[in-house]
Amino acid sequence: MNAPENESFRDSIATINEEGKRAWIFPKKPSGKFYDYRKYVSYFLLAFLFSAPFIKVNGNQFLMFNVLERRFNIFGFPFWPQDFHLFVISMIIGVIFITLFTVAFGRIFCGWICPQTIFMEMVFRRIEYWIDGDRGKQLRLKKSGWTSEKIRKRVLKHTIFVIISFFIANIFLAYLIGSDKLLGYIKEGPLEHLGTLIPLLIFTGIFYFVFSWFREQVCIIACPYGRLQGVLLDNKSIVVAYDHKRGEGENGRKKWRKNEDRATLGYGDCIDCLQCVHVCPTGIDIRNGTQLECVNCTACIDECDTIMDKVGLPKGLIRYASEANIEDKEPFKLTTRLKGYIAVLIVLIGVLMAMLQLRNDVEARVLRLPGQLYEHKENNIISNVFTYKLVNKTTQPIAFVNFKLKNVEGVVKLVSTEDTVTVPAQGLEEGTLFIELDERILKGDKTELTIEIYSKDKLIETTKVNFLGPRSF
Repeated sequence: MNAPENESFRDSIATINEEGKRAWIFPKKPSGKFYDYRKYVSYFLLAFLFSAPFIKVNGNQFLMFNVLERRFNIFGFPFWPQDFHLFVISMIIGVIFITLFTVAFGRIFCGWICPQTIFMEMVFRRIEYWIDGDRGKQLRLKKSGWTSEKIRKRVLKHTIFVIISFFIANIFLAYLIGSDKLLGYIKEGPLEHLGTLIPLLIFTGIFYFVFSWFREQVCIIACPYGRLQGVLLDNKSIVVAYDHKRGEGENGRKKWRKNEDRATLGYGDCIDCLQCVHVCPTGIDIRNGTQLECVNCTACIDECDTIMDKVGLPKGLIRYASEANIEDKEPFKLTTRLKGYIAVLIVLIGVLMAMLQLRNDVEARVLRLPGQLYEHKENNIISNVFTYKLVNKTTQPIAFVNFKLKNVEGVVKLVSTEDTVTVPAQGLEEGTLFIELDERILKGDKTELTIEIYSKDKLIETTKVNFLGPRSF
């Protein structure tokens, strides 16, 4: 966005110094209207994040991502391995939504919704401000020797960081294995489940490392979403932008002097106070234009508005705006590109909703027993052996399940002594069954049959099989 002619600042990042070593960033504590809004959003999302694994919808965990067992719950809808196509469509919808949001509003997801930013800025950084103080105190503390005060603050801060990291790791585990299982492990004692305790401690270490040391480098170096920004943004995208036309004027920036007529002298409204740089959590200068490191957190907007108030100049020198708006005062509108993303998103959501409506609570698979052909019996009866697998996706057991043939006179016999089976809640039932048909109704060596699965008198699933018989000449 209209960066200065000298773009050497793009050759390096704020977290690396000229010697190639880590440059620690000590941002000023933000304050202002947007920061207050961000706190409300962050606290709501944190409450949601911590409570979602413990919320049940029809007996299903509200959100669960059990990668090991390939079982996922999204907004209370359970997705089993057999529903993987539905899960993939859901993920594609999520990616397109984020893409649409980025094209329209830049990297606002990073600054307002991303868990990394929320935990870093609204949890760990606020604890740091509470213990170490604001930017100036933190800089002085870093430069000071290891006094008793510094040791006390470091021990207190990092102890709290470890405790919070352990808590986050437990919540993360609840999303992976399920909250009921996690609570059961806690009641039984961690030493009874070392296979779970060890990964839990590893994740605790990872979270502690990220939030105590790696910090903003996650957004700058590790996260691929920032790289996508350069591809997705255009001059119509709304981002946190510096109004260079107003800020630079004809003769550039100038420090503030009371009772000076800046407009007559040709100077812009930017007084070069560097407060927007000091408050930035990634250490950039927003006046250089749109940059990879900017996460659209709005801290610079609040800080600049505060300074403009103090010097009696209009707010909005840094604001949410597009390049087209700053250059030509063009208002935001839906472009053809945005309309295309919206159309694709609506179609995919419609497809997903339709597929969810057609989705059965029971998944049935009936396969012919490997290595077995058919058996002749008395009175021209042909018998085939099949195995069945019934998956119950609900939280209630399904009882009195039996098999029937559709539009064919034949006999279906379960190998078990019972004529019906019961499928446990969120479990599966496997077994063997025989199908016996009169040879005269067979259509060659393969006859397609439709098997209906009933629970009591209610049809819950249908599936097809190939019934083998003698080849007809």
